[in-house]
Amino acid sequence: MGTEFDAKVFRSGNSVAVRLPKALGLREGDVMRITREQDQIVVRSLPRPDDRIDLTGIYGTIPRITRPPIDENPRDWPK
Repeated sequence: MGTEFDAKVFRSGNSVAVRLPKALGLREGDVMRITREQDQIVVRSLPRPDDRIDLTGIYGTIPRITRPPIDENPRDWPK
């Protein structure tokens, strides 16, 4: 088993909550799956979605946006 932490249950609005220690490496907005297994409450983190947006599937589908022309003559840039 890994590192163990003790935490207190507290009221948050009309719910109860448990504050998770920063040492667990969770980020704000992470999604957790909570299940009750007999006399235990199990909290599992769900995989993080990729933060990047993949635009390769929509290339060419946006009207009035075209690929810039490729310059066949490379420029001599000053050094």
